[in-house]
Amino acid sequence: MKLSRQFTVFGSAIFCVVIFSLYLMLDHLQLDHTKSPNNGGDKLQNVSFSISLGQLSILQDKIDRLERLLSENNEIIANIRDSVINLKESVKDGRGGLDGGNMSQGPYLELLASPPLVLPIDSQDCQFATREFSKPLLDVYDLLTFDNHDGGVWKQGFDITYQENEWDSEPLQVFVVPHSHNDPGWLKTFDDYYRDQTQHILNNIVVKLHEDSRRKMIWSEISYFSKWWDNIDNQKRDAVKRYLFEQGQLEITTGGWVMPDEANSHYFALIDQLLEGHQWLERNVGVKPQTGWAVDPFGHSPTQAYLLKQAGLANMLIQRVHYSVKKHFASQKTLEFFWRQNWDPASSTDILCHMMPFYSYDVPHTCGPDPKICCQFDFKRLPGGRVSCPWRVPPQPITDGNVQQRVQMLLDQYRKKSKLFRTKVVMVPLGDDFRYAEALEWDQQFQNYQKLFDYMNSHPELHVKAQFGTITDYFNALRKSAIDPGHASASLPVVSGDFFTYADRDDHYWSGYFTSRPFYKRLDRVLESHLRAAEILYSLTLANIQRFGKLNDFPAVENNRLLTEARRNLGLFQHHDAITGTGKDMVVIDYGTRLFHSILNLNQVIVNSAHWLVLKDKSAYSHNPSKAFLQMDDIQPSQDALPQKNVLKISSQPRSVVVYNPTEQDRTSVVTVYVNTPHVCVITDHGHPVPAQVMSVTLFCYQLFLYILYLSRLIPCINCFLLKNGSEHQIKVEFAWYGTTSNRDKSGAYLFLPDGEAKMYSPARSPVIRVTKGSVFSEITTTFDHVTHTLRLYNVQGVEGQAVEICNLVDIRREFNHEIAMRLASDVDSKDRFFTDLNGFQIQPRRTMAKLPLQANFYPMTSMAYIQDPGTRLTLLTAQSLGSASLVSGQLEVIMDRRLNQDDNRGLGQGVLDNKVTPSTFRLLLEKRKPSPLSYPSLLSHVSSLYLNHPLISMAVSTEAQSLSLSAFTPLASSLPCDIHLVNLRSIQSKEDGGGPSDEAALILHRKGFDCAFSNRNTGLLCATTQGKIHTEKLFSELRFQSIIPVSLTLMHTTEGGSSKEEIRLKPMEISTYRVQLT
Repeated sequence: MKLSRQFTVFGSAIFCVVIFSLYLMLDHLQLDHTKSPNNGGDKLQNVSFSISLGQLSILQDKIDRLERLLSENNEIIANIRDSVINLKESVKDGRGGLDGGNMSQGPYLELLASPPLVLPIDSQDCQFATREFSKPLLDVYDLLTFDNHDGGVWKQGFDITYQENEWDSEPLQVFVVPHSHNDPGWLKTFDDYYRDQTQHILNNIVVKLHEDSRRKMIWSEISYFSKWWDNIDNQKRDAVKRYLFEQGQLEITTGGWVMPDEANSHYFALIDQLLEGHQWLERNVGVKPQTGWAVDPFGHSPTQAYLLKQAGLANMLIQRVHYSVKKHFASQKTLEFFWRQNWDPASSTDILCHMMPFYSYDVPHTCGPDPKICCQFDFKRLPGGRVSCPWRVPPQPITDGNVQQRVQMLLDQYRKKSKLFRTKVVMVPLGDDFRYAEALEWDQQFQNYQKLFDYMNSHPELHVKAQFGTITDYFNALRKSAIDPGHASASLPVVSGDFFTYADRDDHYWSGYFTSRPFYKRLDRVLESHLRAAEILYSLTLANIQRFGKLNDFPAVENNRLLTEARRNLGLFQHHDAITGTGKDMVVIDYGTRLFHSILNLNQVIVNSAHWLVLKDKSAYSHNPSKAFLQMDDIQPSQDALPQKNVLKISSQPRSVVVYNPTEQDRTSVVTVYVNTPHVCVITDHGHPVPAQVMSVTLFCYQLFLYILYLSRLIPCINCFLLKNGSEHQIKVEFAWYGTTSNRDKSGAYLFLPDGEAKMYSPARSPVIRVTKGSVFSEITTTFDHVTHTLRLYNVQGVEGQAVEICNLVDIRREFNHEIAMRLASDVDSKDRFFTDLNGFQIQPRRTMAKLPLQANFYPMTSMAYIQDPGTRLTLLTAQSLGSASLVSGQLEVIMDRRLNQDDNRGLGQGVLDNKVTPSTFRLLLEKRKPSPLSYPSLLSHVSSLYLNHPLISMAVSTEAQSLSLSAFTPLASSLPCDIHLVNLRSIQSKEDGGGPSDEAALILHRKGFDCAFSNRNTGLLCATTQGKIHTEKLFSELRFQSIIPVSLTLMHTTEGGSSKEEIRLKPMEISTYRVQLT
């Protein structure tokens, strides 16, 4: 014990001496102007800073000298940091209580190191960003004229011809793929669609596939399939398994909970809905999807392609792509291609993709280029039915008398379609929205097509083999024809990039839905953050309960049920008519109610788990739902209301607050608590004061802001000037209105059809301005008629102190056909280039093109967008998905809300008039960079985005529980590497009856690609990089891995090779999943 104390004192002394020495160096290098009076700074007018050339020269010399000193001491500092961590380990068992307090905790908070002056980045970690950036789709956009010439019967294409003898040596293979597209909510709610249509479709599958073994069917949406499965008997279940496994008549495609939107959805939610669907399939059916099927999302992202590949799928199909891009791909015969990620130098991310060539996925636009002909082979439209052909030529029942003539018509379309591809294998979807709900339609479609197939296949002179098939049947034949050795067919091309922004005709660009219903886009992100926080805390609680061997009455099964429900509600909202904001009003309310209830339920899971984890005496745990041990800091009263803070009542007895950091990084952040008195101080469990700032909210309520570590002084201004590395940049925040065109087709939920350039926002009355200046933060709040705009600077040394926080509270409920935008104007010389993220996962370079209409230059922004010139990057981080653009050099523009009075003729049948008072939160980051032709986010922007989307969660200890001793819970031994993100630690449901959790969890990690062309000084980060390596034995402070098995993304396949049990190693951009058991 004596030796341990000596070691502790000695180590602490070394730490203090070195830190104090560095402090003296920095103090010596302070700029002279900081010693002068503030000169009016207290008035918070338009403030700018300037430095003379002489001062810059002196500063440069001092910085050079400091760099030399730092290079000599870098290793010492790293060793000291390791020593601090070891000191924490060595004294962990000797924690002393605070006299008169109710907590007992180690020195974790006090020993949280200040951010290093220089961020340690391994040189090998910088090699990734030097690889050539693949951008062929950008090159395609340069080639296209984006005109819309009349292509004849194929209006958006061209005339197709062929020679009769082209198939003499190798017959044409035709796979007709029956399908039924079931939206989990759009014009009706999910439950109403299921009751009225979907359950009948699924019931018919069981009956009608049994009638003829040659019939095939595919199904995608597991949300519907699981609901139906729960309501059928074992006989039907056995029949389904027989069709799936033995007879190959039914195929589950993609296997996600929904067919997700690919523009607004964050990759966490995309993974989660795919994992939920695949895990349900594994538990109940035992099938493993092979092919993705995405006929209706409004544009396509390579992120989805990567996730499908990581989940073990080999193929995928997409449909909604800009008509000019489709025409170009068709003319080049590149509609079938390997979709490769931008960063992939080889082919490890390749997935075989089929792009449907024509306007839609309905029958008139799938058999060939002429919809008038194809519609005659949609036998649901036979005379006397409820649906007819718009071209006024109805289908005919196939008889012996007309079969030859009808075969010639249909085969002509098949042959013309096949001329757009490189092989003699053609795929023809046969279906539409909610098809095959009636037995009559099954008979009409399958019986008439079978007659056509029988005639084709019995006449060898036609050189065709036609059949019903699943989508994987088609891909298997395609691979055999195009890829297998020995075939003379040309190899398939490789494509990288995304397919945004989608246009289906004329100037009708689907960029409106990037912002539509932003209130719910924000609520989606709140639920994601809560779900991830709850998943991790719940999994750690289960592991610790097993380690302690004290289950007590912890509600493990009930919490698992709440987690499962939240996963499915979040998954449901990723549907391409949910998060997009393109459903009927009543459907949006249904989605919102599901999100709202799941947030409340997840709060219970977080509170229950935190309760068990922070109790020092685990035997004292008692689950009492009527008397919660912890109370969440804020509560949302209804699905369409903003969260409200609970007021912590302070009296003569102190109140304890538990703060949960859901990220994998040590962090210095500001926590906001509402209290009932301004006379309050904050102390740690060791009695040390925490810097705090009090601000009045109402007469009897005050905001208390507190944070850890010391402060630095920053001053905000209205025209925001950011001082960075001796250079000065002016950033101007503006607001603007977009109207809608006076043409017949106007903006709606899907389309953005503006009436020209935006008009500057001019409020009818002068704004109200409130200035706040304090030790923790300073801010300016400007209240206009339609938006309350806040600029805040945090006076903290951590990551949050590196950026300006922008909060907008938007209310356009009284407007008519208006969209409100926030515009950031700067002196960054970005020209026509800018960058937006895709799904929070990767960055896509953009180019503003004058040959395209304004609305075509808007793109989805899920988590960030930035502009840059050779020396500077300006990044806007966002806490919700919105549409963004850079229409002028140096500008970034974000559409914050849309109110539209009419339908845009895409099937919804209404405008967007259910606007809410909507908050949107951003962080603005200015970074100095070195010139580089490549572009990835910096480490600072990655971590800043993480903190923005996963704020600290604070919980007040109930007054009845103040006497119980609490202990801090610190599961990680230290921060993960800066570039490795813990996507999730998700409990896996037991396969046994009862619905409880198993003793395993899914550990999902993502190594983020980052750019090293930025300064690594004073970033505020408390981490380092390690070439993507994690030592599993050092990951957790107390828990250990009993088993760790590398698996596919959704746990359906065990991967060969992979990481050892002792070390996890990730490549840049890689997402990997491990089936783990913790003890």
